[in-house]
Amino acid sequence: MKIKIEDFFKPIHVKDNFSKDDYEIVNAFINFARSLSRLTYQSIYLIDYSKKSFLFVSDNPIFLCGSSPAEVMKEGYNHYVTNVPEGDLHLLKKINDVGFDFYGKLGADDRLKYSISYDFHLKQPGSKPLLVNHKLKPLLLDNHSNPWIALCLVSMSSHANAGNIRFKSDEDGRQFEYDLVKDIWVETPRVKLKPREKNILLFSAQGLTMDQIADRLYVSIDTVKFHKKQIFSKLKVKSITEATALAIELSLF
Repeated sequence: MKIKIEDFFKPIHVKDNFSKDDYEIVNAFINFARSLSRLTYQSIYLIDYSKKSFLFVSDNPIFLCGSSPAEVMKEGYNHYVTNVPEGDLHLLKKINDVGFDFYGKLGADDRLKYSISYDFHLKQPGSKPLLVNHKLKPLLLDNHSNPWIALCLVSMSSHANAGNIRFKSDEDGRQFEYDLVKDIWVETPRVKLKPREKNILLFSAQGLTMDQIADRLYVSIDTVKFHKKQIFSKLKVKSITEATALAIELSLF
């Protein structure tokens, strides 16, 4: 069945009629997103669930798919329909449905604590589709605690396949992963890195060699190798590049 833009908004129930004064508050978040976009390699955009549109789109090319920020703003959700391969578009519809179902079961006080993360492909001009990681976090709710404004961050994924759907709260440390086969949410333990593992990962990401890391930490090279193996084992990755990307995605630093 062909996915339509309206399909993404069926689970959304924003009930307020927002005034001009309400959108003065939103302008502060737009300015924040614009400033943040100058400091990060990630693509940033803001969703307005009331207007069913985008409020801001940064100029990072990963999310733009060859268009300009203004063109993507004008397209809104049609940007997904145009630039996400059909199989992943059905996956996005599924994520949208189960995500809002999960969100609806949270207490009102918890609804600004959680963010959702997942991977899907975006078409890129002149090359094959790129697997990206997409994070979404509500910033403002309506008077009925429904999501109104949401911040989205897009970066290259550290995984091999689409999916990897995860809801997490950095405040209470809880994390839930969605099992697409069993069609259920499963609470999973958060990965925790020890201080020395974090230091080694950070130094490695900065391009330091194992000799240099050992000198910085006043330990032997064998100790550095041991901790790297522990990091790879905990994160289930095979390279320091994958480990760094996943650590950022999971907010482990």
